Amino acid sequence: MIRVMLADDQTLVRAGFRSILEGEDDIEIVAEAGDGEQAVARAGELRPDVVLMDVRMPVLDGLEATRRIMADPRLTGVRVVILTTFDLDDYVYGAIKAGASGFLVKDTEPAELIHGVRVVARGDALLAPAVTRRLIAEFASRITAPPPAAELSVLTGREREVLELVAAGLSNEEIAGRLVLSPATAKTHVSRILAKLGARDRAQLVVLAYETGVIRPGWFG
Repeated sequence: MIRVMLADDQTLVRAGFRSILEGEDDIEIVAEAGDGEQAVARAGELRPDVVLMDVRMPVLDGLEATRRIMADPRLTGVRVVILTTFDLDDYVYGAIKAGASGFLVKDTEPAELIHGVRVVARGDALLAPAVTRRLIAEFASRITAPPPAAELSVLTGREREVLELVAAGLSNEEIAGRLVLSPATAKTHVSRILAKLGARDRAQLVVLAYETGVIRPGWFG
């Protein structure tokens, strides 16, 4: 079972998400929270697999709540998905930086919500290639002098190539096509990169790749 916590200050939003997700045989709603402070506390108590986290909440906003959950060593298996009102707002950059595994728009279709929960629960990032590219563009506007990429020395040449393509927003299938690999091999390379760099998921690889200078402004459109 995928254990999910809903964190949103709107009762009707939580009820709507609950009604959608509880209809699935492999998903269980284990908790709800009406503000960020409650979300952090309940996550610590229950250790859900996935937290659907609203950004704008009273007491403590979703961004800070995400940061605190991700910083807790007891909660290394917890994945946070940010809920946004718009396709990509100013909070998403900070949320991914804080360790969130992706985001969903609040008016997403039920099937996309269910799929998103499953994707994140299995350890993948919920970032469409187009969104990843926009995140990179955001990094481009904020980072002026990336630190040296010494920590990437643990990667093989092929793994560094794969990292560059992940950071540019390509899916495993697209990476396979670009490097003439099977999708399974591309996925294996990504898994090894995650393990070697100690990253939680593809979202963190995007952050790491940009901050170490693997990807720089103007490398893609």
